Amino acid sequence: MDWYPSPEEDVLLRTAAKFATGMAPAVAGSRWFRNPEREDIQQELEERQGWPTGPSYELNSTGDKAARRTGRALLVGIPMVANIIANLGGASGTPLGEVPMRGKPQDPANEVEDFPVMWAAPGALARSVPWQLDPSRRPKELATDLVLTDRRLVFLGTRWGTLDKADVLGEFPREAIAGARQMKFSEISADVRITFRDDSWVRLFTGTPDSMRLDQVLSGTVRLLTERTLSAGQRARVAQFMGELPKTAHPPTFTVLRSGIVLVESRVAVRAGSGVFETHSLLMDDEGRPAQAAAADDL
Repeated sequence: MDWYPSPEEDVLLRTAAKFATGMAPAVAGSRWFRNPEREDIQQELEERQGWPTGPSYELNSTGDKAARRTGRALLVGIPMVANIIANLGGASGTPLGEVPMRGKPQDPANEVEDFPVMWAAPGALARSVPWQLDPSRRPKELATDLVLTDRRLVFLGTRWGTLDKADVLGEFPREAIAGARQMKFSEISADVRITFRDDSWVRLFTGTPDSMRLDQVLSGTVRLLTERTLSAGQRARVAQFMGELPKTAHPPTFTVLRSGIVLVESRVAVRAGSGVFETHSLLMDDEGRPAQAAAADDL
């Protein structure tokens, strides 16, 4: 977590991020890189931009589909199921049944029939995201984070289980980002699509359903505070809250709800290297005292 913004720059949120993986039977376990003509551009990325060689994927056959449904469910494991129950209000069915998802596909062409994690014409901004976002290309001990500040979007590389300084892998000015959208048809509803001003986009898995917060911040529907804007009482309460969490907890975010109550959230990995997180939170008033959300807050 050893990364700090520039002077006078405020961090709004930080989350784990890596290229997403298909969940629907035909695309399960797969990801593709496409141009607007839906042509594969993986070889271009490898030859022209220096990406390491990655695996090639094909749509799953009918026989593969049932096996992949079972295999993905087994890979979920008890920690993820426990996280879903704790954070999503309960999961129906057996832990070894269907992989937990929410809702119906929002974009069937890109979620069921195909699964691009990059959609970009030649020279588009999405092509300049770091290749380390691809879990099939990067070293297994490397994890990647996304940081949104009031000035830019930054991708960081960190090493699991170390205190090494995070490396900046890539960054974009805020004005280059058109928006973000939570893609609920995904593992624990944790995918987000980030669209750039040139209409190129990438689809990332964040490890938590709270990926919607990125969407809300970029659209201006919620307001985030920074730690230095908190009152003394609020800072004291946050320090106590973080002191009760593991040292691996992510830095907290501070969301102002409609009622004025502040929601504090911090994520902790379910287990090292799993890529899945559970969210710990509290509500406090202007003085840092415990508070309750109002019905209008729509948490």
